[in-house]
Amino acid sequence: MVKEGEIAPDFSLESHDGRTISLHDFVGKKNMVLYFYIRDNTPGCTAETCGFRDMYERLKQHDFEIFGISPDDTESHKKFAKEHDVPFLLLSDKGKDVAKAYGALGMMGLMNKRITFVIGMDGKVKKIVEGLGAGKHLDAIAKTMA
Repeated sequence: MVKEGEIAPDFSLESHDGRTISLHDFVGKKNMVLYFYIRDNTPGCTAETCGFRDMYERLKQHDFEIFGISPDDTESHKKFAKEHDVPFLLLSDKGKDVAKAYGALGMMGLMNKRITFVIGMDGKVKKIVEGLGAGKHLDAIAKTMA
């Protein structure tokens, strides 16, 4: 698993709007929040995504970009984003390769853990928040902006 202080593994994934998003495109330009979630439209994942949606403008003011990552396909992400007015990109990690690289797989590798990584402009992991409870993740991110 990636640890705080380490360089975040690079990746390239397709977003729900059809673009290919690579971590290296944001290094030196933005701080990033990567949150791994289990699945679109589950109660906890919806609450977490809507929580990040609600703090998105505040995060942008602190030079953050948010990316939600799950194994769902881009079509599922597109519907989920539209239904919940998600202003940031949802990325499809169908092969779970990025989740593996970050140590974000749980349940015998069958699904993502609920885990959030804060990555600085320098590309290093500044904070990791893990475990159930979307509020825990949102509170920790809010504290990084205080």
